[in-house]
Amino acid sequence: MTSSSGARETPRPGGLRGMIADWSSDQRSFKSASWGKTMMWIFLVSDTFIFSCFLISYMTVRMSTTVPWPNPSEIFALDIGGRKIPLILIAIMTFDLITSSGTMAMAVNFAYARERRKAAIMMLVTAFFGALFVGMQAFEWTKLIEEGVRPWANPFGAAQFGSSFFMITGFHGFHVSVGVIFLLIIARVVWRGDYDQGRRGFFTSRRGRYEIVEIMGLYWHFVDLVWVFIFAFFYLW
Repeated sequence: MTSSSGARETPRPGGLRGMIADWSSDQRSFKSASWGKTMMWIFLVSDTFIFSCFLISYMTVRMSTTVPWPNPSEIFALDIGGRKIPLILIAIMTFDLITSSGTMAMAVNFAYARERRKAAIMMLVTAFFGALFVGMQAFEWTKLIEEGVRPWANPFGAAQFGSSFFMITGFHGFHVSVGVIFLLIIARVVWRGDYDQGRRGFFTSRRGRYEIVEIMGLYWHFVDLVWVFIFAFFYLW
C-alpha cells in the first residue's frame, strides 16, 4: 500500500493488536474527544473501581458475618408525628440527587446554546441540591452517632455495620461536596462571561468554548449514579 507521496505504508494490524496500536498511537480512541473530557472519563473509570471495591467488600462482610445485620428500615426510620416512617430521609435524599441531575443536564444544554446566565443559574440550583444532600447526610450521621453507632461498634447488631456505613457514605459525601465547590466556581466564571470574552484563567479555555460545563456534568451524573447503587445495596438490601 502506497501513500499519495509514493512512500510505502505499513498495513495496520487487526484484532487485539490493532486496538492496542490505536490506543497507543491515539489514532481513533481519543481523536474526537478533548483532553479535558478524556481525563475526566479516565478519572471516572478509576473512581468506579474504588466504589466497586467498597460495595463488594460491604456485601462480603454482610454475608459472612455471624452476628445479625441491622434492619435498614428500622435503623434509618424517622419519627414523624409519633410514627416511625422507614427510609423517608433516604427517599428524599435520592429524589434530591435525581432532580439535581436534571438541572445539571439543563445547565449543559444552556451552555452550548450560549445562554450563559441560564446555564449559571442551573449550575447554582444543582449546587443547592448537592449542598442539601450533604446537609441531610450530616443529619443522618448525627442521628446514628447519638444512637451509639461507631466505625468499631454498633448497638443494633454486627459491628461491621458502622465501619461500612461511614466509609461508603462518607466517601460518596466527599465527592458530592467537592462537586458543589466546583459547581460554584464554574458557575461564577460562566456568569461573568469569561468564556465569551476569552478571559485568561484556570477554568477558562478558548473563546466560546463551554465544554467545562459538560465535563462538570459528567462528574455530577457519575456521583448521582453511584448513589443509586449505594441506595440499592446498602439501604434496600
